[in-house]
Amino acid sequence: MIRRLAELFPDHTDLPADVGDILISGLTADSREVRQGMLFAALPGTSTDGAIYAAQAIESGAVAVLAAVDADLDHLDAPVIRTVDPRRELALAAARFYPRQPAHIAAVTGTSGKTSVTVFTRQIWEAAGFASASLGTIGLVGPDGEVRGGLTTPDPVSLHRSLAEMADENVTHLALEASSHGLDQRRLDGVRISAAAFTNLSRDHLDYHASLEDYLIAKLRLFSVLLGDDGTIVYDADEPASAGVARIARDRNLQAISVGRTGDTLSIRSQTRVPDGVRMIVHAEGEDHYVSLPLIGGFQISNALVAAGLAMATGVAAGKALAALGNLTGAPGRLELVGTHCKGA
Repeated sequence: MIRRLAELFPDHTDLPADVGDILISGLTADSREVRQGMLFAALPGTSTDGAIYAAQAIESGAVAVLAAVDADLDHLDAPVIRTVDPRRELALAAARFYPRQPAHIAAVTGTSGKTSVTVFTRQIWEAAGFASASLGTIGLVGPDGEVRGGLTTPDPVSLHRSLAEMADENVTHLALEASSHGLDQRRLDGVRISAAAFTNLSRDHLDYHASLEDYLIAKLRLFSVLLGDDGTIVYDADEPASAGVARIARDRNLQAISVGRTGDTLSIRSQTRVPDGVRMIVHAEGEDHYVSLPLIGGFQISNALVAAGLAMATGVAAGKALAALGNLTGAPGRLELVGTHCKGA
């Protein structure tokens, strides 16, 4: 696969013709992965600046470098594309290098529940007959059940390569995790997201984010920047931090699906805990639906309903989505049932 440099950076209209015509055979931000004809992204990091590896990348065969506007790279014997946000530019270039993506992509963010929601959404899609996949902490799980990789939000080049491969394998529906790190570092930029969900917020990752407010701002970027203008927002209305998500939906005039006891779209009318899960009456589209959820833990109720909302936002009827909840299986490593005990036996 080969792309012209100008194709990857169409907003840089000031590129000389001979520079714009340079052929790019691949993209990477890791100087150790550079091969002949590739573009090297010299990304500034928290501990190391990728610019110090640019010369090494050129020696290894890189034919162009992407860098911050203030990077000291004038000495390089190769063209340098300068930008105020090189991480975003790399992600968008990766999206142009690997342009094919599944038709429906749902992204999930929140402190807890991302993995479960993506796995549940994939299972609901499968029940509806769609060729589906999920991507996140437990890896990439395709329609055949095969698990590959394992990183909550992969680097943008790997991510867009995987999206293209899934599209080539005729996957039409993908659910992926959107971590705060991934969102802040622009790893999901360029992904054509049609539905986005928010689960909850609690104190976490404050070793990376300056404050809880900054942590939330990073997550809200999924809804304010990355979700398409015709996209749908899904959130648990019982979660206090969802107010910010609902506000973005109103400000952008986006369709919203809210779930939970105070949800407008999938509203819990009653629930009864039983040894193997919960029985619920959920009101949706003017009807009450009986749901037998075979999962233990109140948090799984929220995860399952958010997943049902994402399925509805991507082509599954409410009744079918809720019916599919009765056959959900939990994500590996997430509160798995190891056995049962019959009292008195």
